[in-house]
Amino acid sequence: MLTISLRSVRCDDDLIDQICKKTPFYDLCISTLKSNTNTENTDTQGLAGVMANILLSNATDTLSYIRARINEASDPQMERALAYCAELYIPVVKYNLPQAIDALSKGRFEFASDGISDAAKQADACEKNFSGPMKLEPLSERNKLLHSLSDVAVAIVKLLLKGL
Repeated sequence: MLTISLRSVRCDDDLIDQICKKTPFYDLCISTLKSNTNTENTDTQGLAGVMANILLSNATDTLSYIRARINEASDPQMERALAYCAELYIPVVKYNLPQAIDALSKGRFEFASDGISDAAKQADACEKNFSGPMKLEPLSERNKLLHSLSDVAVAIVKLLLKGL
């Protein structure tokens, strides 16, 4: 049986397919990576970086969404819940993910994995803050997507940790 190191193979649809099969959300991985032009002529580490940057973009958009809902909130309880979510997302957007992306580019995969997985944890914490009548469906969808993108990115980084 022939074993190929994914890190040394140039990116094409087959590489994306091979990598995405090793993630928890194959369809999300495929659609995210194949729709991004930065995946051309890259390797596994490059794909991990693309996914981490997409995750950062998504987290930044979600933080902007939360801030806009805070400005529109008339219910003090809703405003507090949204403010709590903003407090969770701010360090993810300003520190955790940018540092994880930097670590990834320097081959510090364990640190990158930790920073990326923090994004999912914070999205989950935000989500737990909303339940019952306070459920905010668009935010819930954003939190779930962020968590799923984080899981995909971590899975790709773990391939790098295994030397694949």
